[in-house]
Amino acid sequence: MRTAPAKIVLYANTDWYLYNFRRSLALALRQAGYDILLLSPPGPYGEKLRELGLRWEPLPMDRRSLNPLREFKLLWHLTRLFARERPSLVHSFTIKCAVYGSLAARFAGVPARINAVAGMGYVFTSDELKARLLRPVVRLLLRGALGGKNARLVLQNADDVSLFEQAGLADRADIRLIRGSGVNCEQLAHRDSRESRQQGASRVLLAARLLWDKGIAEYVEAARMLRAQGRSVQFLLAGTPDPGNPAAIPIETIRGWVTEGLVEWLGHVDDMPGLFATVDVVTLPSYREGLPKSLIEAAACGLPLVATDVPGCREVITDGKDGLLVPVRDAVALAAAIARLFDDKELAARLGAAAREKALAEFDERIVIERTLAVYQELLGDSVQIQPRNL
Repeated sequence: MRTAPAKIVLYANTDWYLYNFRRSLALALRQAGYDILLLSPPGPYGEKLRELGLRWEPLPMDRRSLNPLREFKLLWHLTRLFARERPSLVHSFTIKCAVYGSLAARFAGVPARINAVAGMGYVFTSDELKARLLRPVVRLLLRGALGGKNARLVLQNADDVSLFEQAGLADRADIRLIRGSGVNCEQLAHRDSRESRQQGASRVLLAARLLWDKGIAEYVEAARMLRAQGRSVQFLLAGTPDPGNPAAIPIETIRGWVTEGLVEWLGHVDDMPGLFATVDVVTLPSYREGLPKSLIEAAACGLPLVATDVPGCREVITDGKDGLLVPVRDAVALAAAIARLFDDKELAARLGAAAREKALAEFDERIVIERTLAVYQELLGDSVQIQPRNL
């Protein structure tokens, strides 16, 4: 271990992301002897991070901004902050943070950079005119930001590795594949160890940010189809709209679905293990993912899964082995797969058990943290170990 701790900056586009996806990494890094600084736009989860004893600073960042002056001010703010803090490494998450974090780190002379891109984001997944116009600009910025000496690109699935390499956005030698942010499988107890529900309607859950590209329209249509068949199935929707994302679903639309009786909207849910214990099937009909944490958490609970056959989802599910995959944007196939699991309890139990085994073997957060620390060691020359889990 180094005698003087290196300073690591973790930079994301929301404080919610840092708290829910990178909190365990930050705590493990602190345990390993690093000085940690967390950066994001302001929000309520910043204080939650501070309550854990972590240092968090808000940034004047608007995720949706296309104003050149505002964006230049953000880049200048980051550059001055890095010059003042003198970190050894900046670890940025999502495409916009990767671009701005890398450029500012270069300007400030930060020795090492890691950019973690979880999926391709709105610019690359949407067919809207705005996204298509932004695409070549973002590609150009990514080419300039991701490369260079002592830089690594962390991707979450093999499809994205191929895509980035073929697009010339990064050299294969500088790409590291780390599957997701990990989940605490010890906290997500196996469903068989809890009191199972024996009565009432079957319950299916979609837990995600309420974005169109999460396949929520197909989920609602599947609910409408099964309802028309006379099936007693409750369709639960957990999550909130993301106003910083152009693909956010309007609140009025969601409330309309609720009024129609198609879904039960739970909003934000803090106790996901408790919610998972009350449902029978978990689904994510997304158009593309990095590596979906909601599916991994559900797998760790031993629940049967249904997802689309797209990058990210097929990293978690092997069709027929530990879940079911359906074609993207296909509400008919989604409804049929959900009905199949309700009709075939033996299949549902087998897939759920296999999903938990896979989660334990591949997606536990300790595995992810160890692989992330290995990339830090590669760039900084440290020899680091994580402590026994008390995160």
